[in-house]
Amino acid sequence: MREVTKTFVLTRFDPDQDEAPRTQEYKVPVREDWKVLDAINFIKDEIDPSVSHRWSCRMAVCGSCGMMVNGEPKLTCKTALSDYGDRVEIEPLANFPIVRDLVVELEGFMDKFKSVKPWIVRAKQKAAEEGTYRQSTEELSAFKQFSMCINCMLCYSACPVVANEPEFIGPAAIALGHRYNMDSRDEGASERNQRFREEGTVFSCSYANECSEVCPKDVDPAAAVNQAKFNAVIDWAKGLVMPKGGS
Repeated sequence: MREVTKTFVLTRFDPDQDEAPRTQEYKVPVREDWKVLDAINFIKDEIDPSVSHRWSCRMAVCGSCGMMVNGEPKLTCKTALSDYGDRVEIEPLANFPIVRDLVVELEGFMDKFKSVKPWIVRAKQKAAEEGTYRQSTEELSAFKQFSMCINCMLCYSACPVVANEPEFIGPAAIALGHRYNMDSRDEGASERNQRFREEGTVFSCSYANECSEVCPKDVDPAAAVNQAKFNAVIDWAKGLVMPKGGS
């Protein structure tokens, strides 16, 4: 298979030595069927073992290999090198603190993620002998698209609101919260809607749609955010008409 040489410009940052991120160039003989991740792995394995980056499944499932490729958030295991010219710039995902080189800090995202309770909430669980909670095909289809999120965080890197308002809960967390609000087995929608009405949540979204543009799984988080806005308002209005504990 034919090989060509491309220049890769990687962000380098060692918090023990560097005051700020810098760049380093590597010339790599790449094969025409390579993905961007293949080139980064080649650099790590064959040229410079000090390079730090995240990856795992190589099948666009785990979401761990997200990086900026020529300024755009991409899953590097899914992004073909043939789409790029002789010079490729690879940076850590935007809008996240850098831990080292191409690795970013995830804790802030995970805190936002957990705040929307992305699991089925029920006031009382069935006894085992009562069986499972059944769901129709139609009920599944109502939220299935939003359940495809792999937490790759590309949407956070693309989102202009996240860039300017770090407290914004973000598209992936809202999409996952909305997914459970739409689940016929769940009883936690009022809790999530209350969270969605707080500062830095659904109403901070400016609907730039960048999150849906970069989503590798076609989750369409922008649609989830806007549906969540509507449902949160309806939930609030119902609370005025039928307050809890009222008749």
